[in-house]
Amino acid sequence: MCGIVGYIGNKNVYPVLINGLKKLEYRGYDSAGIALCNNGIHVYKQKGKVSDLEAFIADKEINGNIGIGHTRWATHGEPNDINAHPHSSMNNKFSLVHNGIVENYADLKNDLIKKGFTFLSDTDTEVLANLIEYFYEQDEEVTAEYAVRLALSRVVGAYGIVVISHDEQNKLIAARKGSPLVIGIGKGEYYVASDAGPIVEFTEHVVYLNDYDIAIIEKDSFTLRNIENNPVSVKIQQLNLEIGELDKGEFEHFMLKEIFEQPKTIADTFRGRLRPGQHDIVLGGLIDVLPQIVNAERIIIIGCGTSWHAALIGEYLIEEYARIPVEVEYASEFRYRNPILSEKDVVIAISQSGETADTIAALNMAKEKGALLLGICNVVGSTISRETRAGVYTHAGIEIGVASTKAFSAQVTVLTMLALKIAWEKNTISEDLYSTLIKELSAIPENARTILMNHPHIKEVAEKYKNAVNALYLGRGYLFPVALEGALKLKEISYIHAEGYAAGEMKHGPIALIDDNLPVIVVAPQDNYYEKIVSNIQEVKARKGNIIAVITEGDKRLREMVEDVLEIPKSHPAVAPLLAVIPLQLLAYHIAILRGCNVDQPRNLAKSVTVE
Repeated sequence: MCGIVGYIGNKNVYPVLINGLKKLEYRGYDSAGIALCNNGIHVYKQKGKVSDLEAFIADKEINGNIGIGHTRWATHGEPNDINAHPHSSMNNKFSLVHNGIVENYADLKNDLIKKGFTFLSDTDTEVLANLIEYFYEQDEEVTAEYAVRLALSRVVGAYGIVVISHDEQNKLIAARKGSPLVIGIGKGEYYVASDAGPIVEFTEHVVYLNDYDIAIIEKDSFTLRNIENNPVSVKIQQLNLEIGELDKGEFEHFMLKEIFEQPKTIADTFRGRLRPGQHDIVLGGLIDVLPQIVNAERIIIIGCGTSWHAALIGEYLIEEYARIPVEVEYASEFRYRNPILSEKDVVIAISQSGETADTIAALNMAKEKGALLLGICNVVGSTISRETRAGVYTHAGIEIGVASTKAFSAQVTVLTMLALKIAWEKNTISEDLYSTLIKELSAIPENARTILMNHPHIKEVAEKYKNAVNALYLGRGYLFPVALEGALKLKEISYIHAEGYAAGEMKHGPIALIDDNLPVIVVAPQDNYYEKIVSNIQEVKARKGNIIAVITEGDKRLREMVEDVLEIPKSHPAVAPLLAVIPLQLLAYHIAILRGCNVDQPRNLAKSVTVE
């Protein structure tokens, strides 16, 4: 979950590192640090954000053409100056930055202590630095590369590391298992990073490391081998990323920018795939496996957090229209179960980053059992995109805000198209309904713009509820997962305790929470559940709950019944989640801002959960 950046070339390395860390700060912001090569290795690190590190370094020696940097999301050891990365070995032979968890670090640390090593930090990363140094000092013939390889062969867990050797300052050594690393290729220079953000302004050509790859990077050469020292072929890919996507533009926060980007995101996701004029959907990434999907006995969708909520909407859609049984699983639970899987099952992994550790582990387990593996992710070249047989990219563009917004909408758009395409191929949907839903989906971007124009009103509603301690979100059918997602957004960025429930379950427990201090947000457009949801609202009113209702434009009945309304354009129930989620995102955003919270970097969270 941490952010790594490295550079070797002819540029002054400091601006590359510090600006790269700023672009990676959404991956972790407990502490930050850099190590520069200039007649030795100079390490500077500081608790807090990258700006705190920048202030700390202001009067330091920062010359050099080789260096590494890190922005941290704490795993082992509290956020402080000592636990910040880079970490150096006891005799300062090596400095390294690390993303991941060394699960057997305690045993390794005890062995090293017996051998005379001392430790300054509470981290697993310092153990790895000393382990490399231990192997390096065993024999004069052992190179830095060999020492890294020997150390990693002892590691249990996940790592993405970049290492600098005091004795071999003309190179960087990068290695990956489970935690992403990408190498950018320039002219007489190379870049290393956790993702493409810090690289895109310098080069379009990158190499994504696979598990057990070890890269030896010098100014004019780059070799790739595996942990067993066998050569690995280098596959150079081209980045498809605009530099402007990394800026906030006219918006105060990335989260607000990304909420407002959703009309474009949804349109980009179905562009070239959704063909209203031809009444058809084309998912090119699934062409070769579509017959296997159509004939599947069961579909299992795995994800975490927001992706899991998108998966629930996919379950409703696929079962409703394609008539295939669907199970939605938390990847973090699925990976540790012994699920019944066969070659007749399809497993779909959903992840914004394509690097979610639990989801990748669940995929690997499903692969061993012979299921067809599909991926829905946003990042081209990510692990999930490489480990699955086929899949669909969401084309959401880079998402910087830690609380996912546009990535959710893109995932739901893909799942909607997938459900309709399978239904059409299975002949479980009529031509009229198929055409109608294609038309309805194509209208979503314009309808989403209409909701965004109501932004000032949503801010006014937020002002009334900014001091809430708890909140309850209710929805039915396709909109139950939207209620879950709305609650998640509120607690992620405003730190208000919020829970989402299927509205029919309110009487089975949550109704005990309702009093005149509790805001109850009800997703209640005019659909097949409308009368039922109205009854639920009456039950809340009877107990003096404060109701905010997401309603269909022009719904006078609910407008007169509840305290506040957030309107969305009328749409078919199957595509309504794409509209209903937007006012909930904006409501959470404005409440958080009014409470003085950092919406782009909420406490304790990081964007890509690449550790277990």
